[in-house]
Amino acid sequence: MKASYKQKLFLCLFLLFSLFTFGIIVFEQSREKKLRTEALEGKLDVYANMINAALIRHQTLDSLLLFFPPNIRLTLIDKQGLVLYDNALEEITQLENHSLRPEIISAKKEGTGTNIRTSSSNKLDYLYYAKRFDNQYVRVALPYDIQVQHFLKPDNLFLYYILILFAVLLLLVNYVIEGKKQIALEREKLLQHVHSSEEGLCFFSANKTIEFYNGLFIQYLNTITDESNTNPLSLFTDLSFHEAASFLTGHKAYKSYFETRVNKQGKTFAVRINIFEDNSFEFIINDITKQEKTRLLKQEMTGNIAHELRTPVTSIRGYLETLLEQSMNAGKHREFLTKAYNQSVVLSELIHDMSLITKIEEAPQSFPLEPVRIRQLIETLKADLEFQLQEKNIQMEWNIPNSITITGNRHLLYSIFRNLTDNVIRHAGTGVRIFINQYNEDSDSYYFSYSDTGVGIPDDYHLNRLFERFYRINEGRTRDAGGSGLGLSIVKNAVLFHKGSIVAKNRAGGGLEFLFKLPKRVKQA
Repeated sequence: MKASYKQKLFLCLFLLFSLFTFGIIVFEQSREKKLRTEALEGKLDVYANMINAALIRHQTLDSLLLFFPPNIRLTLIDKQGLVLYDNALEEITQLENHSLRPEIISAKKEGTGTNIRTSSSNKLDYLYYAKRFDNQYVRVALPYDIQVQHFLKPDNLFLYYILILFAVLLLLVNYVIEGKKQIALEREKLLQHVHSSEEGLCFFSANKTIEFYNGLFIQYLNTITDESNTNPLSLFTDLSFHEAASFLTGHKAYKSYFETRVNKQGKTFAVRINIFEDNSFEFIINDITKQEKTRLLKQEMTGNIAHELRTPVTSIRGYLETLLEQSMNAGKHREFLTKAYNQSVVLSELIHDMSLITKIEEAPQSFPLEPVRIRQLIETLKADLEFQLQEKNIQMEWNIPNSITITGNRHLLYSIFRNLTDNVIRHAGTGVRIFINQYNEDSDSYYFSYSDTGVGIPDDYHLNRLFERFYRINEGRTRDAGGSGLGLSIVKNAVLFHKGSIVAKNRAGGGLEFLFKLPKRVKQA
């Protein structure tokens, strides 16, 4: 398995710290052992000097040895290597020449010599210390037993300290690596967020050096500026960003935020600047064309609603004021009441239709789905509008197989055909024929055609705007003929609810034709 960056970094630091720690331990252990050995050798050197001084004074060695440790071994060796005296042996005449003993060789060259080895005479291990004097060598030895070994053994306290420090350092390194990894992850998250942001972002240092920007910033910059380029610094010289550049040049310490709008190429862009404490700053460009259109649409719609409500409310008020202030016969009185009632119906339809459109757009999940037979739906519609159709001498014909079933919302599917038919009744004229056909089918959808032989629309310009709320081909048409002015808007929203599509066209033989597609089954989010 391939090692991660974190594992590789930890391994490298572990090896580095291990080598460093091992080197310190080896150095300190050898140094301490050397110091302990030198201390012991210094003690033996004192013994050797005492023995030499006693020999000069012709003092007996046996009496001198009483003052030495009981286990000490004393050997006198002449210049030629012959053993003259050894307190550990009774017979020395058979001893071999000691001139080749390591401690004697070293003493001959350096003045003193030390060696740890097994004695060839009594087979015991000794720490030998030999010192050269004028006419002989004095060799003092201690048995290399547990006591001497323990004395020469370095203290492990420093070793434990180093090992604990090593463990702590490794934990600290791991913590730092984890911290750096977390910082790297957070930085990566931030960069991914900036790249996927729907805003164009560019970060600058205090001296206007580019630090980072996303692709959307360049895209918006090229849309706004006159010349296409990939250098964000061009915004400081382009006239479209003159206000922003002036702010950056003369901003005060207390003013760290700037916002303006730029209109270019039929789009509206919001431009913002945030200045940070170190005087670095971020430059943000956001395309708010859609939000601006929505704002204007809502503003326009609010005005339209107020306008549409004003007419029936004013009429109702006028009729009621007339009834209250003037005396009139029963027939006239009923006529004014009927007119007021009719205007209240218009008002109720308007409120109902506005509520329905809002519900479709903002709460589509509130409409239940069920299998709906389209032919049965149209038959119900014709029965509901029988009186109005007969009054205008309008004939309805359809070619819809009985098997055509759509899983959708019954009320909204009904409203599609109901509002299209109401539109014909109000505006197409008299003696009109309506044709409803299912003209195509694929694996997912049914395709329908709804047409009439009425007056149609003389100017094709109006076709694309028929589905707009309160849109009228000529002012007052909907109001004079009745209705809320939202019928075709409801049709389009109901079709979109079912994930379909609809277009309007002038029919070749006269009248209007609506072509719309409805999926066989609606999948709600």
